[in-house]
Amino acid sequence: MAIRKRKFLLVLLVIAVLMSVWTFWPSGKTENTHVRALSDFDAVTRSNGSGSYDEYMEKYGNKERPSGTIRIEGEQFFRTSGDGFHVEQGLEGLDGEAVLTPEDGSIEWKVAVDQAGLYNLRVHYYPLEGKSSAIERQFEINGEVPFKGADILLFDRVWGNRYEEIRQDDRGNDLRPRQVEKPAWQMGTFHDRYGYYEEPYSFYLEKGENILALTSLREPMAIDYIELYQEERLTSYEELKQQYTANGIKPAEDQYILIQAEDAKSKSSPTLYPVSDRSSPTVTPYDVSKIRVNTIGGLNWKLPGQWVEWEFEVEEDGLYQIALKQKQNQLRGIYATRSLMIDGHYPFEEMKRITFKYTRDWQMDVLGGEDPYLFHLTKGKHTIRMMVSLGDMAPLLRTIESSVLQLNEMFRKILMITSNTPDPYRDYQLEKRIPGMVDIFREQADTIESVADYLEQATGERSDKVAVLHAMVRQLRELVKYPETAPKRLDTYKINVGGLGTWILTVREQPISLDYLVVSSPDAKLPRADASGLQVVKHELGAYVASYTEDYDSIGNTSDAGESITVWVTTGRDQAQVLKGLIDDTFTPESDISVQLRLVQPNILLPATLANEGPDVAMQIGEDVPVNYAMRSAAADLKQFSDFDEVAKRFRDSGLEPYKYDGGIFALPEQQTFPMLFYRKDILEELELTPPKTWQEIYNMISVLQKHNMEFYLPLEAANASLVPNATFAMLLYQTGGVFYKDNDKKSDLDSETSMQAFKRWTQFYTSYKFPLIADFPNRFRTGEMPIGIVDYTTYNMLTVMAPEIKGLWDFTMVPGTPQPDGTISHEVASHTTGVMMLENSTRKDAAWEFMKWWTDKDTQIAYGREMEGLMGEAARYPTANIEALEELPWPVKDYKNLESQWQWVRGIPQVPGGYFTGRHLDNAFRKVVNAAENPREALSDYIIYINDEIEIKRKEFGLPY
Repeated sequence: MAIRKRKFLLVLLVIAVLMSVWTFWPSGKTENTHVRALSDFDAVTRSNGSGSYDEYMEKYGNKERPSGTIRIEGEQFFRTSGDGFHVEQGLEGLDGEAVLTPEDGSIEWKVAVDQAGLYNLRVHYYPLEGKSSAIERQFEINGEVPFKGADILLFDRVWGNRYEEIRQDDRGNDLRPRQVEKPAWQMGTFHDRYGYYEEPYSFYLEKGENILALTSLREPMAIDYIELYQEERLTSYEELKQQYTANGIKPAEDQYILIQAEDAKSKSSPTLYPVSDRSSPTVTPYDVSKIRVNTIGGLNWKLPGQWVEWEFEVEEDGLYQIALKQKQNQLRGIYATRSLMIDGHYPFEEMKRITFKYTRDWQMDVLGGEDPYLFHLTKGKHTIRMMVSLGDMAPLLRTIESSVLQLNEMFRKILMITSNTPDPYRDYQLEKRIPGMVDIFREQADTIESVADYLEQATGERSDKVAVLHAMVRQLRELVKYPETAPKRLDTYKINVGGLGTWILTVREQPISLDYLVVSSPDAKLPRADASGLQVVKHELGAYVASYTEDYDSIGNTSDAGESITVWVTTGRDQAQVLKGLIDDTFTPESDISVQLRLVQPNILLPATLANEGPDVAMQIGEDVPVNYAMRSAAADLKQFSDFDEVAKRFRDSGLEPYKYDGGIFALPEQQTFPMLFYRKDILEELELTPPKTWQEIYNMISVLQKHNMEFYLPLEAANASLVPNATFAMLLYQTGGVFYKDNDKKSDLDSETSMQAFKRWTQFYTSYKFPLIADFPNRFRTGEMPIGIVDYTTYNMLTVMAPEIKGLWDFTMVPGTPQPDGTISHEVASHTTGVMMLENSTRKDAAWEFMKWWTDKDTQIAYGREMEGLMGEAARYPTANIEALEELPWPVKDYKNLESQWQWVRGIPQVPGGYFTGRHLDNAFRKVVNAAENPREALSDYIIYINDEIEIKRKEFGLPY
């Protein structure tokens, strides 16, 4: 009876699974035709002296395009500025000489032009070893940058898998291939780095002698030659088809070449590593439980200009079709675009824009659809390169970006009159006080609506991508009709304009995943892309069982090799996998120490340590943890190791300060961050202001900003849960010679006159000058409401990635300082760190110390930083605490110099027993002054009593003198 019952339950389970699969199974094959817009959209951008490429082409676009090519040999330069330029013969197999240009300085050439006109430019270059980022140069003609866009030109490096074969760990899971640079001589055009213009830039050169200059902004490169040339006009496929017939070229027969996408020979970025996809059993290679690296692309392959290249061999001449097994499941309502080159050239015009509509599942797409495009391939080796292209989206993006800038400018003009809290009962008569306001609203409503209409026609649907545009159009139409309501609608207006900025980010990204490519005879039968119902059931049941049998917490190899230590990491799986890859590649082979790396929650460390089940080493922990553990004899003093002093030289003393306790040091810093001053160059110039160098200049600036209803931002935590002393107070305190503790850390020094004055100045910003207590600085910085502010320097990464509409309009520099008696200016700031700590109960301290030394070493930190940036993009740039490593990370030279200048002024905040009360009660005193109008001195004095009491209690508890 029991057996019969179990069988019955099993049958019910299988039926339930089948029903659930059937319910969500697509009703039929999703059509993924290669949609083409009816005609190119004409970008609508303003021409008001902005110096844009559009404005440049309005001026010179009708000039002649002289035929022929003018070559300028790199070694025939006539002037350089800076050190490190030299000529080398036969560099990396080059037949001839090349000039090596460093990552700083400029180089100039003279070129004689016989006929004035528009020319395209390209350079034959070799990416020299640097910091693993794209090469950046500024281009000038006769001493002037011709237009915005020529101020930063990008030239790619070449990347590939480190090993030809995919490696596996000792549990049979594929390991993500590490990407290494594979430099080669390349031809790079002078083109728009954001992909907004499909064709290379055109430059106007006068007849006679011209001077061309390249200024290094980032990374070194060797230059063989520069050419002035004309981009060839491509034929259409119909024209090419006629040529095939005329030349008697026939389709190949019985040919079938399958190219696994993950086996790409080269890529333009280290982010384009092969990835694992387990969404379908048809993806090859496939395993129901093990990790298989089987696709490439996805969210990593989304930015304009990123390319992937494959190599394949053809056995006979003829005409071939190309099919792709792809999935575009990210962009609903618009399409992703790719261009395709064979052997370095576009075969015909249509290959510049191959579009892929949204599909939930894998699709098998033949280029050309039902009437496939045929490509003439000769016997031998060939390459296929697919590159992210904005295609039809480019003019739409340029249009919306121009609209965002104009609408933000109008927002600031309204803000200057109404403030960000307008009186709802007052008529500000904005249409009279801001000439042209209604006209701009009407013009932008028409422009944005034209973009929305074009998208709807191109895609055949009305999606959330278009809804954002229509919301802005509706509001602008209402503002045209009722301009007096603009002050009341200001918040909604700002949200809608912010939505347009987000729309730019979303539409600019064009992700596609590829499983494989098929180059075949036109009549070849192609594999099925989607799985059958039976395959799906088998896949889901197998994955369900594997979730109980596979260990998904351990990262990489788990077997012991020689001595073994356990390391816990508390960040994400991507970070842990990068770390494990570095361990297996360098640390374990060199030291014969294996590492059991486990991904854990941060709150697990304390109970595990109390139960004597903790790791040997804990990584990426907060700066308050090591000293708290040291007080309880749970953290190991690193000074016990003979080479500690040598290792400590890797860091600034400010990075080690939070880990000092009772004469010992209980952790090494991994990351170190500190505040810097960010400012909008365009708005400060408009207000005739310059970045302040002292606090007095800030006071002078505040009145100008507030007169225009703009604000200065100072960092302020929304809550005091982090227990970290406020960055602004720490700045004011340190710059005036104050400290946080006295009497060998037995008491708080916040009762000193210096501290009291620093606290008073800090609170006055909010009581007297009405600084906001809560503000979303990155977004307000984008809109211009807060054109200047002091924030953590990692905000740089966020703005670079998340605010494309203000690219080139902002900068950062040292924080304002305080004049000293000797005439110098102190720019001191406090830093915050994360660290790596050894546990006292570790029985393998020597091995743990070897690991900590390896992890904080310059080469490891550089490798980790580059891998993380390669994996997740610029937003994940690693703020290493290692002095030499930060210099080698891919910062533009100018920006790194700003960072280095500020880092020299950084001081750490010491951690003391009971010190967690300092940040907490400092914030409490601040809130009392700001919210309850209490006297600053009295408020702080009251809370200092609590701070000192807690310090005394904790020192008694741990047997320390008090």
